[in-house]
Parts: sequence; C-alpha cells; structure tokens
Amino acid sequence: MSPPTTSPTAGVAPSAKGGPKDRLATRAGLAVACVVLLGLLLASVVVAIGMGSATVSPGDTARLLWAALSGGAIDADEVTTYQIIWQIRTPRVLLAALVGAGLSAVGVAIQALVRNALADPFVLGVSSGASVGAVAVTVTGGLAALGIYAVSVGAFIGALVASLLVYAASATRGGGLAPLRLVLTGVAMALGFQAVMSVIIYFAPDSEATSMVLYWTMGSFGAATWGALPVVAVAVLLGTAVLHRYSRALDVLALGDETATSLGISPDRHRKGLLVLASLITGVMVAVSGAISFVGLVMPHLVRMVVGATHARVLAVAPLVGAVFMVWVDLVSRTLVAPRELPLGVITALVGVPVFIALMRRKGYVFGGR
Repeated sequence: MSPPTTSPTAGVAPSAKGGPKDRLATRAGLAVACVVLLGLLLASVVVAIGMGSATVSPGDTARLLWAALSGGAIDADEVTTYQIIWQIRTPRVLLAALVGAGLSAVGVAIQALVRNALADPFVLGVSSGASVGAVAVTVTGGLAALGIYAVSVGAFIGALVASLLVYAASATRGGGLAPLRLVLTGVAMALGFQAVMSVIIYFAPDSEATSMVLYWTMGSFGAATWGALPVVAVAVLLGTAVLHRYSRALDVLALGDETATSLGISPDRHRKGLLVLASLITGVMVAVSGAISFVGLVMPHLVRMVVGATHARVLAVAPLVGAVFMVWVDLVSRTLVAPRELPLGVITALVGVPVFIALMRRKGYVFGGR
C-alpha cells in the first residue's frame, strides 16, 4: 500500500474566495489553526484535571502537574491533592483526549473508505465487535498469557472480525462496496454483536456482569490508569500519523472506485489495509473506554465545513477537535450528577444527534462539504 501521487485536492470543489476554507487552505493558516487548537486542548486538560469533587484552581493544578513532571517538591498538606490530581484525574483526562482524537481520525478515514457520510466505527459495528471481544476476554479470562494487554488484543480481534464480516456481507458481486448496503449491514451487525455481548453477560457467573455490559455499551473513563495510556497513545498517535500519510489515497477513494482505478490506485488493496488499521485503533480505544457513539460521526463533518474536504487538512484538525470535545464530555459526565457518573454515550448522543440532524438539513450539504 503506497501513497498515490495524485493531487490531494482532486475532485474537491473550490471554496469561496476569502472564506475560512480558503484561508485554512494555506499551510500557514492550517498551522495557526492547529496551534490554537493545541492551546485550547492544553487549557481544557488543565481545567478538567482541576475540577471534580475536590476542585483545584487552574494555577494550582498547573503547579502540581509541573512538580510531578519535573520532580519538584510540594508542601506536606498538598500530598492528598497531589495524588488526586496526578494519580486519578490526569490519566483519565489524557485518556479522554486520546480517545476523542482517535475516534475523530478513524471516523474521517471510514467515511472516505466507504464513501458514506453516515459511516463511523459505531454505526458500522466495529465498536460493537470490539466490545464483544473485550467482554469475552474479561468474562472468560481468555488470553490470560498476554497479561494487561489481553483485553486490548481481544477488543482488536473483535473489531477486526466485525470489519471483515461487514465488508464481506456488504460487498457486491463485482467486489465493490455499495454505500447504502454497507451502512445497513453495519447497523444489523452492530445489533447482532450487542445481542452476543448480552448473551455472554447473561451466562457469566459474575454478579457484576450487568454493570460491565453498561460500561462497554455506553462508555466510561472511570477505569483509566497510567498503565493503560502507553498502548492507547501509541495506537492513536501512530495510527493517525499513518492515516495522514495516506490522506491523498483517501481523497481519491472518496471519489469512487472507478475514479481511483483510473488514477492508478487499487481501491481494494488500500481499503483492506486501512480498514485493518482502523480496526486496530478502534479495538485499543474500546478496550479502555467502551463503545462511544457519534464522535467519529459528527466531528469529521464539522471539521470539513471549516477546512474543506481535503483529507490532509481534515486529519490535521479533526483529532484536535475531537480531543477537546471528549475532554469536556468526560468532565460533564463526572461532575453533572456527582457523585454518580453519567455514561459518556448519553452525553455524546445528546450532543451528536441534534448536531448531525442540523448538518443533514443544511441546504446543499453533501459528503465532503457544501
């Protein structure tokens, strides 16, 4: 699988002169946007770490974080606050940022691969398949030899199996993918995987199975630890970098298989390889957060409206937007009805459904922008 040499803007309608897309089309404009989003993400992370049952001001939060990173000293009466900030909240907030970034990047890729604006890991059943794999490993104790990576490997296997099943079931006789068939097949497969997961939980001897199925179907970062971060960080950051490398291929694939073939791109080869990559990223994320809906569906659309349809720009901005969004979603989930915690999927659905309906009702809106 090698990146094509065609122009990354092939088939993309030009934006209005002087508009936001036109300004962000330049490298300088895109760089400024990314710097601003990075600053917003950093500020969001500091604020989110400081807020909770024990609120800490942003200034004190930043000071304690710097002490942890630099090995600096803290006062004796700040030990408890330091432990809350560094051991409990920091890994959770960082995990939220990574999962938000990963879901947005995978959503961008899947929508281009299948040429369908309704596609994302959740809708296509990939997240549900990953949940089945993770729950099966947790309940049965399978893959125990892999230690702390057992659940991640199980989730990846489930995501990969789900991707292959959806791909095989929706492929036409000629080997192509019909977008409508793909979405309908994905929805059916997602329901099927959820039923399988419920059966596994039903026959599990553990009395905590009911809470487990809620966790995997609605999402939570409550189990975040420092030990879980390295694997997720590598999968999301490296996976997003690879997707960005193949942004030109995604541009061409979004135009259709016939166009891609005429431009020297093998649709099946690129699609299979990128689907495996998307399954890997999704599996790792689901293993630590459960299945979270609408992030990978809505974030790519919002970003395309601002930066245009070229995937090099979308994949540079969408992960940052998704990271900021998920940090605030997690903050709301653990503070709105404290001490209880709302499932992440409830909040993302409440935000995502009206936003997506509004996007679809925009006059002239199509996949890739207006």
